[in-house]
Amino acid sequence: MIVCFGSLNADLIVRLPEIPRSGQTLLADDLTVQAGGKGANQAVAAARDGAQVAMVGAVGTDALAEVALSGLRGAGADIARIRTVAGTTGCASIWIDAKGHNRIAVALGANGQARADQVADADLARATALLLQMEVDPAETAALLRRARMLGPRTILNLAPALPLDIDTLRLVGLLVVNEDEAQATAARFGCAPEAASLHAALGIDVVRTRGEAGSEAATEGGAWHVPARAIDPVDTTAAGDAFVGVLAAALDRGAPLRAAMERASVAAALACGRHGSQASLPRRAETDRALRA
Repeated sequence: MIVCFGSLNADLIVRLPEIPRSGQTLLADDLTVQAGGKGANQAVAAARDGAQVAMVGAVGTDALAEVALSGLRGAGADIARIRTVAGTTGCASIWIDAKGHNRIAVALGANGQARADQVADADLARATALLLQMEVDPAETAALLRRARMLGPRTILNLAPALPLDIDTLRLVGLLVVNEDEAQATAARFGCAPEAASLHAALGIDVVRTRGEAGSEAATEGGAWHVPARAIDPVDTTAAGDAFVGVLAAALDRGAPLRAAMERASVAAALACGRHGSQASLPRRAETDRALRA
């Protein structure tokens, strides 16, 4: 079982001809409201890829809570550990231009009240992996990492957004996944280059760096390598990173080597870029299987 501790949002997705400049007003082509949040997106991606997933987080008492939970329910994820707290559900405003590129602003809302103690020791002891991001309180993420080190599950941290964690906490991570911006921010903090190999040398942990159209790269004690991206014409890149991380976690959970898991995750990310939406764009296992064989 993968335990995913992270954010649940309602995504307000606005499609525009182009991203507005400062002071500019544009008429949008479309507005949709969908389930999102990095934690929930990655949990749904892993569940659709065949993993057993338990989602842990928080939603508010407003109408957006049901939106935030809907994708997890549809994917068959266990939502029993999600708490309801007073206030608003997390919400993301996502602007997408005609080329599929986006800008995102997130109001944390209830995500700021997600707590590590929602995950029981028994859950960690029987979990095969703990999947984390940074859209909840970093102190709670750090607390879970410390407990996981004692109780055994593999830990995967997607350092998104790139909030600061001290080096002792980062060294509790089994696999760090960062995109180019997150790698740059982390490298600047620790005085190294942003490539996966440099981050691995500085932190002493396995690192995967995703690079969009340039693919992904990994560095571990066993070596370093690059996995190319599939050539695509994206319509919406919003869920690409979450598709990659969720499917990577699911593949590793089934026992795949890291390189093979990255290859599968890269295909899933490409499929997600071919559709609109956050969780709505995430592929199912059979679809990714077919694309891998193509």
